[in-house]
Parts: sequence; C-alpha cells; structure tokens
Amino acid sequence: MMIMISGPYRSGTNDDPKRIKENMDRLEAVALPLFRKGHIPIIGEWIALPLLKLAGSQQIGDALWKEIQYPTAHRLLLKCDAVLRLEGASKGADQDVEIALQRGLKVYYDLKDIPDAKQ
Repeated sequence: MMIMISGPYRSGTNDDPKRIKENMDRLEAVALPLFRKGHIPIIGEWIALPLLKLAGSQQIGDALWKEIQYPTAHRLLLKCDAVLRLEGASKGADQDVEIALQRGLKVYYDLKDIPDAKQ
C-alpha cells in the first residue's frame, strides 16, 4: 500500500523553524519502519516543500503556501491506499483523515496496526 503519514507539521509551532523541524522528524521517523513492513510511505511535505520553493513562497502561510501546501496532500490522497495519522493536534492532518474516510480508505492510528505487505 501507499500510505500517507499525517500528523502535526506546522501546528503548535508558532511557525518556529526548529519546532517545525521536530514535527517533520516525528513524521519521518515512521517512514522507514513503514517501508520495512513492505509499504510505500509518503508525507505531503516531501512533495509540497520543493514545490513551495520553486513557486517562490517567502514564508509559511503566504498565498503560495495556501495554494500548494494542503492541496498537495489532498491530491496525494487520490493515489494513497491508507493514512497513518500520528498523534497531535493538526488541522491539516484532520483534513487528511476526513478525506481518506470519505474515499473509503483505511485510517491507522498506530504503526503496529498496519499489516505487513504480502510480498
């Protein structure tokens, strides 16, 4: 399965780059274990951040950010098979879960609940 890892990125950081990096580190920390279970992990920011740079976004929350950040995750969800929702308040992650459920995708809340892929 291709599984979107979703959780706090900007939430709770007051846009402090150090705290945002800590949130990103938490998201990425489950990517390798998920891969080792036989799945393809994806994090929306892996796609959105390079696009934001290319588009010329100057700061978090600017017009380009709003154009690209959440829509990237929403488009990725059209290709995903499931979502792994990590703990923590996050409007964006909650939107990811809502979209996933509307599409009939499985939403996991713990890595251990995701079955190993049959290879």
